[in-house]
Amino acid sequence: MVTVKMSGHKQLVGVKIDPEAMDPADPSMLEDLIVAAVNEAGRKIEETMQGKMGSMASSLPGLF
Repeated sequence: MVTVKMSGHKQLVGVKIDPEAMDPADPSMLEDLIVAAVNEAGRKIEETMQGKMGSMASSLPGLF
């Protein structure tokens, strides 16, 4: 319902909100969806960075 796009520096660069998520009677639901989407994007960036760092470390044996 809410999709966010972040740069590798964790800067929010885009937000898409499904019109069905916009319920004027329940704005807190949309707020929660946005927070969850931003947190998930940040988690995915961290996961990707850790994976890249791990692959770099394994390609350079003896340094770590």
